[in-house]
Amino acid sequence: MKSSKVFLSLGSNLGDRNKNLSKCIEYLREISKIEKISSIYETKPFRVKIKQDDFLNLVVKIVYKKSPKDLLENISIIEQSLGRLRSNRRNEPREIDIDILFFENLIINEKDLIIPHPRFSERLFVLNPMNEIEPDLKDPLSKKTIKELLVDAQNSSN
Repeated sequence: MKSSKVFLSLGSNLGDRNKNLSKCIEYLREISKIEKISSIYETKPFRVKIKQDDFLNLVVKIVYKKSPKDLLENISIIEQSLGRLRSNRRNEPREIDIDILFFENLIINEKDLIIPHPRFSERLFVLNPMNEIEPDLKDPLSKKTIKELLVDAQNSSN
């Protein structure tokens, strides 16, 4: 399989957040080539009902040699290795959360895998770090650049 450029969002708001992100990046280095890592952004939890600590978020650009499904399986293993327990409740505090934002220009809409990530364009904690490392990347659905999507999201959050 050919190498694919992939963008992942990493977030942590439980335990030693910086260490969780660092360990996650170490694990990602074992399964991919890391090309770029954004700065870390500290953000309030997004749409949560219970009080929880702020998130540390960043975006990583990797080169991956296998399929999107394979990456999803590896992500699940990494999350479990770092202590993440999946429950049916959304937006719970977590040691690590890894989302596939983009996998080349693929558009995938399956039960367990949606690419591009379905809510990335409304999340400043994704768009800010994405804009830092790849502002001219085009979303294959909207055909807008990350830079344009960031402006849209900033305008709608005001």
